Amino acid sequence: MALGGNPVFNGKNFRGAKQAPPVPQNPYGQQFNQAPGRAPSQVMDGHAAWSAQQQNMTNEQLQQMYNQPAAGPADTGRMTYDDVIMKTVACLVVLILGAGVTLFVAPALSTMLMIVGALGGFVLALVNTFKKQPSPALILAYAGLEGLFLGGLTRILDGMYPGVGLQAVIGTLAVFGVTLALFKSGKVRATPKMMRFFLIATIGYAVFALINMAMVWTGAVQEPFGLRTSVEIFGIPLGVFIGILAIGLAAFSLIMDFTSIEEGVRAGAPERYSWVAAFGLTVTLVWLYVEIIRLLAILRGDD
Repeated sequence: MALGGNPVFNGKNFRGAKQAPPVPQNPYGQQFNQAPGRAPSQVMDGHAAWSAQQQNMTNEQLQQMYNQPAAGPADTGRMTYDDVIMKTVACLVVLILGAGVTLFVAPALSTMLMIVGALGGFVLALVNTFKKQPSPALILAYAGLEGLFLGGLTRILDGMYPGVGLQAVIGTLAVFGVTLALFKSGKVRATPKMMRFFLIATIGYAVFALINMAMVWTGAVQEPFGLRTSVEIFGIPLGVFIGILAIGLAAFSLIMDFTSIEEGVRAGAPERYSWVAAFGLTVTLVWLYVEIIRLLAILRGDD
């Protein structure tokens, strides 16, 4: 199965999940035997007739039972696209509520909550990633903490560059919609070659981010975005190129997440794994939003 775009699916990715129970069949492994010229209700297997007699069921009642539609994935406890959508919406609602808190409290409290959200969200991201069985409570808690972080970040950057918050939300939704449309059309897929490129590019980006963070913390670079704005290429801040790359990686991460979800549904993964899918999408969307709002802030600061 394809690896997810973020480490949420790695090693887990519905792997090791037992197949959901099959659709219940006749307990005796046989169904009505159709005989030429006779109605199905008039001919039954001997075992089925015995079962009907024991349960005081008429032939017509038993035939009606067999004529009912076969149980679908939701009826047999398997993961469905509807499950993933509903649980992802639940995560995003909690995230938005968390963001609302840091957007409307006092500035000092907002900054403190943003730091708590960033640290707590990072810890819960690791816990949920390596936890063998998904925990809805921990996943929703992660969404809430990330909401605190995103709300505080948006408040700071939107105060410096009015309008970037709304633009980042619109940009995130646009990238998500385009990516989903391309995936459904089959024009973009997580091929092994693209996955290798994604892995190499992500590692390179992570190394740059760590170095940049260390230089900002140690005071080696005085710019608020570190090397992203202190270094320019042909008069364009380095952060613009890095930001475009990061947004592209996050978009491809969505493609990989969609692939994992599609394969999970096709394999009949248990319903509880829809929480894993929702968590993975939430992680990727948080990453995408952060990259977009940071790129917008860099562009506005360069005006």
